[in-house]
Formats: sequence, C-alpha cells, structure tokens
Amino acid sequence: MTNTKQAMPHETFIYRSRVPAPAERVYEWHARAGAIRRLTPDWAKVRIVRPAARLADGERAELSVSVGLFRWRWLAEHRDVRPAQSFRDVQVAGPFAQWEHTHTMTPDGEAATLLEDRVEYALPLGRLGRLLGGRAVRIMLQRLFVWRHRRTIDDLRAHGRFRETANMRVLVTGSSGLIGSDLVSFLTTGGHEVVRLVRRQAHAADEIAWQPSGGAIDRPALEGFDAVVHLAGENIAGGRWTAKRKARIRSSRVEGTRLLAEALAGLEHKPRVLVCASAIGYYGDRGSEVLDESSSSGDNFLAEVCREWEAAAEPARQAGIRTVHTRFGVVLSAAGGALKQMLTPFKLGAGGKIGSGRQYWSWVAIDDVVGAIHHALMMDSLDGPINVTAPQPVTNREFTKTLGRVLHRPTLLPLPGFAARLALGEMADELLLASARVVPQKLQDSGYEFRYTDLEAALRHALGRD
Repeated sequence: MTNTKQAMPHETFIYRSRVPAPAERVYEWHARAGAIRRLTPDWAKVRIVRPAARLADGERAELSVSVGLFRWRWLAEHRDVRPAQSFRDVQVAGPFAQWEHTHTMTPDGEAATLLEDRVEYALPLGRLGRLLGGRAVRIMLQRLFVWRHRRTIDDLRAHGRFRETANMRVLVTGSSGLIGSDLVSFLTTGGHEVVRLVRRQAHAADEIAWQPSGGAIDRPALEGFDAVVHLAGENIAGGRWTAKRKARIRSSRVEGTRLLAEALAGLEHKPRVLVCASAIGYYGDRGSEVLDESSSSGDNFLAEVCREWEAAAEPARQAGIRTVHTRFGVVLSAAGGALKQMLTPFKLGAGGKIGSGRQYWSWVAIDDVVGAIHHALMMDSLDGPINVTAPQPVTNREFTKTLGRVLHRPTLLPLPGFAARLALGEMADELLLASARVVPQKLQDSGYEFRYTDLEAALRHALGRD
C-alpha cells in the first residue's frame, strides 16, 4: 500500500509492503553486507562509493548521485538503530535540504512482516525547489520503493526456500562483473560468506589473487570453501572480433577454467560444487528448433568456445566435485549487456528489429541469473549443463516491440542484417542474427521458481517501470 502526503515545509513519502518473513530475518537481511547494493537499482543514477561498515548508530555510507549534468556526494548516517525493529538513514551531506529515511519492520504474525519506508525530505531552494522538482522527486521515490520492496520480498523468499541449509563459504571469480556483483550481494545478504578471486594483488581479507593468463593461483588459499562460482572471462561484445580478440575470448575462458579446475581438484578439502559460466552460444544458429540441455552443439565460433570452456572444468568433475555449467541467455540488466546498449537508440526513437526479426532471443532477467546460480549451489541433484533462460523465449521482433512499449517509444527503424554485419562483422551473425530457442528444462524439473517468465514484466523491473 502506498500513501503520499505533503507537510510544509517538508514532504513525506511512505511505502509499505507485507513481507513473507519474520521481522528478525527482514532486519538481518538489511543489516548484512551487500544490502545497499541489493537496494540500489541499476537504472538509478546512483553509485555506491563506500558502504557503511555495519548497521549501527553513527556508521556512514557514501554515495554519488547524478541529476542531469550535476553530480552530488551523498553522505548518509545510520541513527536510532533498534535491532529487528527499525533504523534511520539521515543525510549528512547531499542534494536535499533535508532527508530522513526510516525503515520499520513490524511483525504481522509469526511468519510475516509489515515493512514500511518513510522518507521525510525537503528540497533545496524552498518553494521554488518544490515547484521545479517536487513532482519529479515523488515519481522517483515511487519508482524506487516499488522496485526495492519487490527485490527485498523476492530475495527473502529465495533464501527462505533453503533456510534449513547451513550457510556456505563461497569463492567467486568475476565478482566485479555484471553477474558477479549482483551475485555477491545476494549471497552475503543471505548470510553466506563470499571471498573474491581477483586478477590483481589481494588488498582485503575477502580477496585471493590469481593470474589466469600466467597460470598463477594461490592454491593453499583455496582450501576450505564449500562452493566455487566461476564467472570470469573476456567480454564477448566488447569490440569487433579480430583474430586477436577471438583468441583472448577463447583463452580467457578455457585457460582460466582449466587452471581453477585443476587447482580445486588437487585440494585436500575440496568444495562440494563448482558452478562455471557458459552460454547458449553452445547451440549455434538453430532457427525455431526448441533446444534443451540434451540438444547438440553448433558449429560456429561461440559454439566451439563453449564446448572447450565446459570441457576445461573436467578435472574438477573427475576429482568428485559436482560441476554445473550455467548456459546463460541474453541477460536483462540496465547495468550492462545487450539491454544497456539498446537503451540509448530506443529512447531516441531509433529502435527497431534486427535483420528479419524472426531469430529467437532467449532472454533471462538478472535476478533469475543470480537465482539460478544460487539454486545450482544448493541443489545436489543438479549437475552438468543447465540452461539459464526464461521459459518463454521470444523473437527479436517481439523483443523490440516489447521494449518500445515499456519505454513508450516507436520501433520503426529496423537494422538490416547487412548493416549489422558491416558494423560488427562476424559478431553480428553470432550475437544478433543467430537464432536459439532455448528452454530451461533442467531448472524447471528441479523446482526452480522463476521471478520473471514474462518479458514485459522483466523489462519493467529492470528499468524501474513497474
């Protein structure tokens, strides 16, 4: 339920939801490392400079906020922290004349909580500020808290399904990437300990150094993990595919995976599970054929890379480590990937189908990518390849029309196939024009509950337009 009211000279915004978890668990979720990342939308022009060290009186978080051409440093301080009940975030410095945000968790029976976010704020410039920016701020707050409550509820529900399972110690590669950054914050807010395998000198207790291109890894430091998630690899859409770039794409996946798998296989105390990233590029260009995990591989460059990528993890499997290959589809996130690249032309009204528009795009929401990895970590029955795609793949034409509808923009300017090839070369054929109608058969058979099965709902959440 939402209620908005005004009080001179300040404004008050209130948003409430019923969360299907006890108040203690809701509070703990907010108190853990990663909560601020989970509560900051990718579509919002907010960057987390430094999170608060803990949820306690006097602890401060530093953010960077963009509005138009201006950027502000926003410093917020925790106050009046009452465990399992409430806490306040008060602006010490920032874009508002005043800002106080109170989070309240009120028990609603033994298994649910009424979560209330109350924001009392004042815009700068007094009456003029309210005249110029009052409506825009209210709309922004509505978008923000609808999104935040949806994610909070969904995250707590996902963790609640495995509440009887002990928290894990998880090693993650690619932790700063599109998927890794969301995965780390999801796992830590669920109570799991995460350590990052980084390609530089380790600077913190939760970091271990490795150099996959040079074959260097700190093997003794890998002892004692319950699970490993391997996401590191060269961005396949980071530039035109020259011979050198294709070699880097292949080696970053194959050599890094082999190094990690061999190191894990030689440990005295091995992890129970290794989840390795892969991609639906494994299947190649297959038209309208429905593809599940038992389908054969394709014969193009990405298919070859995926086959070698998955095979490189074989030493871990041979050593008795349950090994899962997550074949990711087109990941929907405003922070990066295909969707971010499409937003500017679509917002300018220059979007349209690519090529014939009949090629299938097997998409998946970023929250379901994270959810599927979590599910794979927890479910001992999952092994080998799993398709991480939504159950309802769509054609590029359908995708285009849906994105235009969400953004309230026309989609009348197609990109012909020959133009895509001129601009991107081989990459256009394999990433934009190839068709792969992939279904997540093993995920569904194992009981995974998708957060987003409808493309429009997924796009609205990703872009804060629920």
